[in-house]
Amino acid sequence: MEIIEGPAVVEHGERATAGIRVVTPFRGMFAVRDRLMEELHGRLDERGVEFGHTFFRLHVIDMNGPMNVEVGGITGGAFDGDDRVRAGTLPAGRYASLTYVNHARRANRMLVEWIRDSGLHADVDEDPAGDRFGCRYEAYLTDPRTERMKTRWRVELAIRLA
Repeated sequence: MEIIEGPAVVEHGERATAGIRVVTPFRGMFAVRDRLMEELHGRLDERGVEFGHTFFRLHVIDMNGPMNVEVGGITGGAFDGDDRVRAGTLPAGRYASLTYVNHARRANRMLVEWIRDSGLHADVDEDPAGDRFGCRYEAYLTDPRTERMKTRWRVELAIRLA
């Protein structure tokens, strides 16, 4: 794992998004993410919607059960959603953030430990369905459409703080 920046606390304003949200088991989740990215990019391109970084948001995490996830793009403005691709937001707030290349699992563990060791608290509620995050995402700073090697992607990992 290569750390490019952070960990640090950063401020983000609210960002308009377009995304596809699904529930999927943890096992196989990244294959689902990849298919959803391809679908999202195709649908947004088809409609002429300009978007910035693609993101993978973890709404509810249950490593032993279903994961409630979203693949989206930051649109920078209003978006008329449909029954599949819906308008949304990445909420404003203070985030613990880390930018890395390769080894998402290690980066996630590192950021979660840094939050704990720094005396900070994530915006998360324990729920019977799993850990429900106010906002936790990976933004792909490298465009997945131009770089197919995931081990080369530059990724911003961010968890909103309480």
